[in-house]
Amino acid sequence: MRNIYKLLLPACLLMFMASCEGLFSSVYDEADSSTQTSDSQLYIDASSKTAWYYISFDSLEMLRQQGDAAKLQYAQTHFTPYPVPMTATGDTIKSPNKPDTCATGIYTYWYDIFGKGLSVNKFSSFIPTASQPEPKEWDIAIHYVNARTNGGSVLETSYTSMDDLPASSADFSGLTFTPDEWQENVVWADWDQVLSKYMGCQGIKINKVLSSWIDVELVTPPPVFTLNNHVFIVRLKNGKYAAVQLQNYMSSNGTKGCLTINYKYPY
Repeated sequence: MRNIYKLLLPACLLMFMASCEGLFSSVYDEADSSTQTSDSQLYIDASSKTAWYYISFDSLEMLRQQGDAAKLQYAQTHFTPYPVPMTATGDTIKSPNKPDTCATGIYTYWYDIFGKGLSVNKFSSFIPTASQPEPKEWDIAIHYVNARTNGGSVLETSYTSMDDLPASSADFSGLTFTPDEWQENVVWADWDQVLSKYMGCQGIKINKVLSSWIDVELVTPPPVFTLNNHVFIVRLKNGKYAAVQLQNYMSSNGTKGCLTINYKYPY
Protein backbone atom coordinates (compact mmCIF):
# COMPACT_ATOMS: atom_id res chain seq x y z
CA MET A 1 0.00 0.00 0.00
CA ARG A 2 2.84 2.40 0.84
CA ASN A 3 4.44 1.81 -2.57
CA ILE A 4 1.14 2.54 -4.31
CA TYR A 5 0.85 5.78 -2.34
CA LYS A 6 4.32 6.84 -3.46
CA LEU A 7 3.44 6.12 -7.08
CA LEU A 8 0.17 8.04 -6.89
CA LEU A 9 1.56 11.09 -5.08
CA PRO A 10 3.32 12.74 -8.07
CA ALA A 11 0.30 12.23 -10.31
CA CYS A 12 -2.04 13.71 -7.70
CA LEU A 13 0.17 16.73 -7.19
CA LEU A 14 0.31 17.27 -10.94
CA MET A 15 -3.49 17.36 -10.81
CA PHE A 16 -3.17 20.02 -8.10
CA MET A 17 -0.88 22.15 -10.25
CA ALA A 18 -3.09 21.77 -13.28
CA SER A 19 -6.18 22.74 -11.31
CA CYS A 20 -4.46 25.90 -10.06
CA GLU A 21 -3.57 26.97 -13.63
CA GLY A 22 -0.72 29.23 -14.60
CA LEU A 23 2.20 26.98 -13.63
CA PHE A 24 2.23 25.51 -17.11
CA SER A 25 0.26 28.22 -18.90
CA SER A 26 1.34 26.98 -22.33
CA VAL A 27 -0.07 23.53 -21.56
CA TYR A 28 -3.23 24.44 -19.71
CA ASP A 29 -5.85 27.03 -20.58
CA GLU A 30 -4.89 30.67 -20.89
CA ALA A 31 -6.73 33.51 -19.19
CA ASP A 32 -8.89 35.88 -21.16
CA SER A 33 -7.36 39.21 -22.14
CA SER A 34 -10.49 40.80 -23.58
CA THR A 35 -12.87 40.66 -20.63
CA GLN A 36 -15.22 43.64 -20.49
CA THR A 37 -16.19 45.22 -17.18
CA SER A 38 -18.86 47.67 -16.07
CA ASP A 39 -17.75 51.16 -15.08
CA SER A 40 -17.48 50.00 -11.45
CA GLN A 41 -15.61 46.73 -11.99
CA LEU A 42 -12.01 45.58 -12.25
CA TYR A 43 -10.69 42.47 -13.98
CA ILE A 44 -7.21 41.32 -12.97
CA ASP A 45 -5.49 38.29 -14.46
CA ALA A 46 -3.35 37.29 -11.46
CA SER A 47 -3.21 33.63 -12.42
CA SER A 48 0.60 33.46 -12.78
CA LYS A 49 1.20 33.54 -8.98
CA THR A 50 4.57 35.21 -9.57
CA ALA A 51 3.61 38.90 -9.49
CA TRP A 52 1.67 41.57 -7.65
CA TYR A 53 -0.84 43.87 -9.39
CA TYR A 54 -1.52 47.33 -7.99
CA ILE A 55 -4.75 49.35 -7.91
CA SER A 56 -4.94 53.12 -7.47
CA PHE A 57 -8.51 54.22 -6.85
CA ASP A 58 -7.66 57.90 -7.33
CA SER A 59 -6.24 57.14 -10.79
CA LEU A 60 -9.41 55.28 -11.76
CA GLU A 61 -11.60 58.07 -10.42
CA MET A 62 -9.63 60.66 -12.39
CA LEU A 63 -10.28 58.75 -15.61
CA ARG A 64 -13.97 58.48 -14.73
CA GLN A 65 -14.21 62.23 -14.19
CA GLN A 66 -12.48 62.87 -17.51
CA GLY A 67 -15.32 60.98 -19.19
CA ASP A 68 -13.11 58.82 -21.42
CA ALA A 69 -14.87 55.46 -21.25
CA ALA A 70 -12.28 53.69 -23.41
CA LYS A 71 -9.36 54.75 -21.22
CA LEU A 72 -11.25 53.80 -18.07
CA GLN A 73 -12.13 50.38 -19.47
CA TYR A 74 -8.49 49.78 -20.37
CA ALA A 75 -7.29 50.84 -16.90
CA GLN A 76 -9.84 48.53 -15.26
CA THR A 77 -8.67 45.47 -17.20
CA HIS A 78 -4.92 45.97 -17.79
CA PHE A 79 -2.57 45.90 -14.83
CA THR A 80 1.23 45.94 -14.87
CA PRO A 81 2.79 42.87 -13.20
CA TYR A 82 5.40 43.58 -10.53
CA PRO A 83 7.28 40.26 -10.19
CA VAL A 84 8.03 38.74 -6.81
CA PRO A 85 11.83 39.01 -6.30
CA MET A 86 13.31 35.51 -6.47
CA THR A 87 17.08 36.11 -6.87
CA ALA A 88 19.04 35.37 -3.71
CA THR A 89 20.95 38.29 -2.21
CA GLY A 90 22.65 36.19 0.49
CA ASP A 91 23.13 32.70 1.89
CA THR A 92 20.32 30.20 2.41
CA ILE A 93 19.17 29.58 5.97
CA LYS A 94 17.84 26.09 6.66
CA SER A 95 15.70 24.56 9.40
CA PRO A 96 15.88 24.48 12.40
CA ASN A 97 17.37 27.97 12.12
CA LYS A 98 15.07 30.74 10.99
CA PRO A 99 15.66 34.40 10.04
CA ASP A 100 14.59 37.30 12.19
CA THR A 101 10.96 38.36 12.01
CA CYS A 102 9.97 40.19 8.82
CA ALA A 103 13.17 39.33 6.93
CA THR A 104 12.61 39.95 3.22
CA GLY A 105 12.91 36.84 1.05
CA ILE A 106 11.48 33.48 0.06
CA TYR A 107 10.43 31.12 2.85
CA THR A 108 10.10 27.48 1.80
CA TYR A 109 7.52 25.50 3.78
CA TRP A 110 6.41 21.88 3.76
CA TYR A 111 2.63 21.44 3.65
CA ASP A 112 0.65 18.46 4.95
CA ILE A 113 -1.10 17.67 1.67
CA PHE A 114 -2.93 14.30 1.94
CA GLY A 115 -2.95 14.84 5.70
CA LYS A 116 -4.55 17.76 7.51
CA GLY A 117 -4.17 20.16 4.59
CA LEU A 118 -2.46 23.50 4.01
CA SER A 119 -3.10 24.73 7.56
CA VAL A 120 -0.47 22.28 8.80
CA ASN A 121 2.98 23.28 7.60
CA LYS A 122 6.53 23.75 8.81
CA PHE A 123 9.49 25.95 7.91
CA SER A 124 12.20 24.38 5.75
CA SER A 125 14.50 27.12 4.42
CA PHE A 126 14.88 30.81 3.63
CA ILE A 127 16.72 32.81 0.98
CA PRO A 128 17.05 36.60 1.28
CA THR A 129 15.91 38.66 -1.72
CA ALA A 130 15.30 42.27 -2.68
CA SER A 131 12.13 43.94 -1.44
CA GLN A 132 8.89 43.76 -3.41
CA PRO A 133 8.81 46.51 -6.08
CA GLU A 134 5.74 48.72 -6.21
CA PRO A 135 4.50 51.84 -8.02
CA LYS A 136 4.66 55.29 -6.50
CA GLU A 137 0.93 55.47 -5.82
CA TRP A 138 -1.35 52.54 -5.01
CA ASP A 139 -4.11 51.54 -2.58
CA ILE A 140 -4.50 47.76 -2.73
CA ALA A 141 -2.44 45.03 -4.39
CA ILE A 142 -3.38 41.56 -5.59
CA HIS A 143 -1.29 38.38 -5.79
CA TYR A 144 -3.32 35.41 -7.06
CA VAL A 145 -5.85 35.15 -4.20
CA ASN A 146 -3.94 37.32 -1.71
CA ALA A 147 -4.47 41.04 -1.11
CA ARG A 148 -2.65 43.77 0.80
CA THR A 149 -3.08 47.49 1.34
CA ASN A 150 -0.74 50.46 1.18
CA GLY A 151 -0.88 51.39 4.85
CA GLY A 152 -4.63 50.89 4.99
CA SER A 153 -6.98 48.61 6.90
CA VAL A 154 -10.05 46.53 6.06
CA LEU A 155 -13.46 45.68 7.48
CA GLU A 156 -15.65 42.80 6.28
CA THR A 157 -19.33 43.69 6.22
CA SER A 158 -22.40 41.45 6.20
CA TYR A 159 -23.57 42.96 2.88
CA THR A 160 -23.51 40.82 -0.25
CA SER A 161 -24.59 43.57 -2.66
CA MET A 162 -22.95 46.92 -3.31
CA ASP A 163 -26.43 48.37 -3.85
CA ASP A 164 -27.40 47.58 -0.25
CA LEU A 165 -24.54 49.49 1.35
CA PRO A 166 -25.37 52.51 3.53
CA ALA A 167 -25.20 55.77 1.65
CA SER A 168 -22.07 56.87 3.51
CA SER A 169 -18.96 55.10 4.81
CA ALA A 170 -19.48 57.08 8.02
CA ASP A 171 -21.71 54.21 9.18
CA PHE A 172 -18.56 52.08 9.48
CA SER A 173 -16.15 54.67 10.89
CA GLY A 174 -16.49 53.52 14.51
CA LEU A 175 -15.94 49.83 13.78
CA THR A 176 -12.69 47.85 13.97
CA PHE A 177 -10.62 47.79 10.80
CA THR A 178 -7.75 45.30 10.46
CA PRO A 179 -4.33 46.43 9.17
CA ASP A 180 -1.96 44.26 7.15
CA GLU A 181 0.05 41.61 9.01
CA TRP A 182 3.35 39.89 8.23
CA GLN A 183 3.00 36.44 6.62
CA GLU A 184 5.67 34.04 5.42
CA ASN A 185 3.73 30.90 4.43
CA VAL A 186 0.74 32.27 2.52
CA VAL A 187 1.94 34.02 -0.66
CA TRP A 188 3.03 31.04 -2.77
CA ALA A 189 5.59 32.18 -5.33
CA ASP A 190 8.04 29.33 -6.03
CA TRP A 191 6.44 26.06 -7.13
CA ASP A 192 9.59 24.19 -8.19
CA GLN A 193 9.35 21.66 -5.33
CA VAL A 194 5.57 21.29 -5.21
CA LEU A 195 5.81 17.59 -6.17
CA SER A 196 7.57 17.06 -2.84
CA LYS A 197 4.92 19.15 -1.04
CA TYR A 198 7.26 22.12 -0.58
CA MET A 199 6.39 25.64 -1.75
CA GLY A 200 8.42 28.83 -1.63
CA CYS A 201 6.47 31.73 -0.14
CA GLN A 202 7.18 35.44 -0.21
CA GLY A 203 7.61 37.01 3.18
CA ILE A 204 5.41 40.10 3.06
CA LYS A 205 2.58 41.88 4.86
CA ILE A 206 -0.89 41.00 3.58
CA ASN A 207 -4.38 41.85 4.76
CA LYS A 208 -5.90 38.67 6.13
CA VAL A 209 -9.42 40.14 6.17
CA LEU A 210 -9.41 41.20 2.52
CA SER A 211 -7.61 38.00 1.50
CA SER A 212 -10.48 36.03 3.02
CA TRP A 213 -12.54 36.83 -0.09
CA ILE A 214 -11.17 33.50 -1.39
CA ASP A 215 -10.45 30.44 0.75
CA VAL A 216 -8.21 27.76 -0.75
CA GLU A 217 -8.10 24.34 0.89
CA LEU A 218 -6.09 21.32 -0.20
CA VAL A 219 -6.29 17.99 1.56
CA THR A 220 -6.60 15.94 -1.62
CA PRO A 221 -6.20 17.38 -5.15
CA PRO A 222 -7.70 19.34 -6.76
CA PRO A 223 -7.76 22.30 -4.34
CA VAL A 224 -11.15 23.62 -3.26
CA PHE A 225 -11.78 27.35 -3.84
CA THR A 226 -14.56 29.02 -1.85
CA LEU A 227 -15.65 32.56 -2.74
CA ASN A 228 -16.69 34.96 0.00
CA ASN A 229 -19.02 37.48 -1.68
CA HIS A 230 -19.29 39.88 1.25
CA VAL A 231 -18.51 43.54 0.63
CA PHE A 232 -15.27 44.76 2.24
CA ILE A 233 -14.63 48.36 3.28
CA VAL A 234 -11.04 49.52 2.78
CA ARG A 235 -9.91 52.52 4.81
CA LEU A 236 -7.02 54.03 2.85
CA LYS A 237 -4.04 55.63 4.55
CA ASN A 238 -5.27 59.06 3.40
CA GLY A 239 -8.51 58.54 5.35
CA LYS A 240 -10.72 57.91 2.33
CA TYR A 241 -12.84 54.77 1.95
CA ALA A 242 -13.41 52.27 -0.85
CA ALA A 243 -15.88 49.39 -1.00
CA VAL A 244 -14.80 46.23 -2.82
CA GLN A 245 -16.45 42.90 -3.50
CA LEU A 246 -15.07 39.84 -5.26
CA GLN A 247 -17.61 38.73 -7.86
CA ASN A 248 -15.59 35.92 -9.45
CA TYR A 249 -12.14 34.33 -9.20
CA MET A 250 -12.16 32.60 -12.59
CA SER A 251 -11.99 33.70 -16.20
CA SER A 252 -14.69 32.64 -18.66
CA ASN A 253 -12.55 29.66 -19.63
CA GLY A 254 -12.10 28.53 -16.01
CA THR A 255 -8.65 29.86 -15.19
CA LYS A 256 -8.40 30.49 -11.43
CA GLY A 257 -6.77 33.66 -10.17
CA CYS A 258 -8.58 35.90 -12.66
CA LEU A 259 -10.47 38.24 -10.36
CA THR A 260 -13.57 40.26 -11.18
CA ILE A 261 -13.89 42.91 -8.48
CA ASN A 262 -16.82 45.27 -7.93
CA TYR A 263 -15.79 48.57 -6.37
CA LYS A 264 -17.20 51.86 -5.18
CA TYR A 265 -14.92 54.86 -4.80
CA PRO A 266 -15.00 57.32 -3.27
CA TYR A 267 -17.32 55.86 -0.65
